[in-house]
Amino acid sequence: QVQLVESGGGLVQPGGSLRLSCAASGFTLEYAIGWFRQAPGKDREGVSCITHSDGSTYYADSVKGRFTISRDNAKNTVYLQMNSLKPEDTAVYYCAAEWRTTAQGLCTIREQSYEYDAWGQGTQVTVSS
Repeated sequence: QVQLVESGGGLVQPGGSLRLSCAASGFTLEYAIGWFRQAPGKDREGVSCITHSDGSTYYADSVKGRFTISRDNAKNTVYLQMNSLKPEDTAVYYCAAEWRTTAQGLCTIREQSYEYDAWGQGTQVTVSS
């Protein structure tokens, strides 16, 4: 059974840092995995993704230079290190995976109703003073 479990959200002041974790289990095919976010009244946005096979990465322009995605293959876990957080980063962050695609292919899916092959439950990130 495919499963994604996120952790690490919370409340942080502007300029602060958080690290999100996404533990994956039950994956048997090549896949890309990444982080998406959705704030109230806004479209879902692909934040950062990584291709499992070669580690290639994709970042949305809004987070380049501030966020870093990484993986620990031994633990089947993907991390999103978020630094220099801004109030506009406030959103529910979801981990999602898609088989037979790349980091860019996954993160640039624009269709709002698209259902990924695997979804996590989401974790709230709030950036506020």
